Amino acid sequence: MASTACIPPVPASQGAVGLRDRARGALLGLAVGDALGAPAENMKPSEIRARWGRITGYVADRPAGTDDTEYAIFSGLLLARHGAGLTQAHVETAWHEWIADREEGPFRGAGFSERGTLENLRRGLAAPISAQHRHAWSDGLAMRAAPHGVFAAGRPAEAARLAAIDGSVSHEGEGIYGGQAVAAGVAAAMAGASTVAVVASALAVVPDDSWTARCLRRAMTAAHRGERAVRSAVVIGGYPWTDLAPEAVALAFGAYAAADGDFTDAVLTAVNMGRDADTTAAVAGALAGATGGVHAIPPDWAAAIGPVRGTCLPTMAGHHVLEVADLLTRAARQAPPDATRAPGGAERAPRCPERAPHGPEPALRGTEPVPHGPERVPHAPEQVPHCPERVRSGERR
Repeated sequence: MASTACIPPVPASQGAVGLRDRARGALLGLAVGDALGAPAENMKPSEIRARWGRITGYVADRPAGTDDTEYAIFSGLLLARHGAGLTQAHVETAWHEWIADREEGPFRGAGFSERGTLENLRRGLAAPISAQHRHAWSDGLAMRAAPHGVFAAGRPAEAARLAAIDGSVSHEGEGIYGGQAVAAGVAAAMAGASTVAVVASALAVVPDDSWTARCLRRAMTAAHRGERAVRSAVVIGGYPWTDLAPEAVALAFGAYAAADGDFTDAVLTAVNMGRDADTTAAVAGALAGATGGVHAIPPDWAAAIGPVRGTCLPTMAGHHVLEVADLLTRAARQAPPDATRAPGGAERAPRCPERAPHGPEPALRGTEPVPHGPERVPHAPEQVPHCPERVRSGERR
C-alpha cells in the first residue's frame, strides 16, 4: 500500500500565478490537450508522421474536446456541488440522473469502461458492483480526475481520496490508481510544486507494487531522453487497446516530465506519441496547465475551445471548462477546514469507504456549503486488472 507520509511538502502558491489562474490552466489545458490529441488517437508515431509530419497544432478543421472533456466537466460539476462531502451515493445518483436513465442519445466517443458501467447501472447493479466489467482498468477515471486536484489544491492525498470515490462507480484496481495519480499530481501542481514533486505526489498515492507505479517509474527514468524513450519504456507493444490506465497515465506524466512542465512541449510530446493520444495529452495538459497557469496555454489554442457540444454526454452541452474551474475554486474557498487533515496539517492516510445512506439531489449547477464532519476515506481496492500486464514486445514505431 502507498503511504501518504512520503508525499513531498507542497509549497503555498506564490508569484504571479494565482489559484484561479492555475485552476483555469488545469481544466483549459485538459480540453486543449484533448482537442489536439483526438485526431491522433489510436495511432502509432510512424502513422502520425506519415499523415501530418510532426503535429505542432490543431489538425482538425473544428477542434473540440471528446468524451475526456465532457466527463471531466461532469465530475467537476458534481464535485463543485458536494465538495469534500462527496460520497459514492452522490456519484452513482449523478450517473443515473445525467447519463444512464436518459434516452441513449448519441453517446459518440464513450469509452469501453463508460459503456460497461452504463450497462451495469441500467441492469440495476449498484456501485461498486457497477464497476465490474472488462475495462475497469481503463483510463476513463484518469481522464476526468483533474477537477479533484483543482478542488484539493496542495492536498494530493485529499485529491486522491475524492478521485477514488468518483471512480468507485466505474473503475477498479489499476483504473482507480491511474485516476488517483492524476488527481494527486494536479493537486501538487496547483500549489506550485516542482515537476519532480508533482510526479512524486502521484507515486505517493498509489501502491508501490502496482502496475501504475511501475509504469510511472519507468517513464520517469526515461523522461530525460525524450518521447521515444518514454514510449518505449511504457507502451505494451502489440496490445490492441490503448486505454490502459497504467500506460496512458505514465505516458502523460512522462511527457510532462520530459518537457519539465512546459505546456506546449508537454502536450505536443503526448500527442505525437500516439496511442490514447486525446487522454494522454489531456492529462499532460492538465498537469502543465496547473503548473504554468492559464497564460501558459498558447492563445490560439485556448481560443479554439468553446462550450462542449454534448457529443458524448448531451447533458453537458453548453458548459465550458473555465466555468467549471471557477466553480471549483469558489467551492474550495467556501469549504470548512479539511476533515481529512490530522493535527499539525499532515494529511491522514486513506481509509476504507462507507456507503452513504441516501442519494443527492440531481442538479449539478451552482455550489452548496460542504457538510461538516469527517468523511471516511476510500482507497482503491487492490485487485488484479482484468487485462494482466504483459511483457512489452517490439511494436513497430
